[in-house]
Order: sequence, then structure tokens, then C-alpha cells
Amino acid sequence: DEVFVGRIRTDPTVPHGLNMWVVSDNLRKGAALNAVQIAEVLAQKGLRARKL
Repeated sequence: DEVFVGRIRTDPTVPHGLNMWVVSDNLRKGAALNAVQIAEVLAQKGLRARKL
């Protein structure tokens, strides 16, 4: 099942922050799994998530 990520931009409000547009078919692929897979790719690329 595919997950599409686009409009990746730096987030000037936090150090090393990113803004992105992500879309998938959550009926076929659980939203939690999508979030984990995106976080894994970002971690592999050395990017950190911001704290909410």
C-alpha cells in the first residue's frame, strides 16, 4: 500500500523542523503504521521530530 509525501519544507518555528503533506488510504493501511513508517524514514535520514 502506497503512502504519498509531498510539499516537504523546513519549519522555521523549530530547529531541524519539517512540514509535509502526507496522504494514503487509511482503510487499507492503518494510520498508526503510516506514522511509524514515516518516522522511521525521517530517523534514517537523521531528521528529528519536534515536541508538541
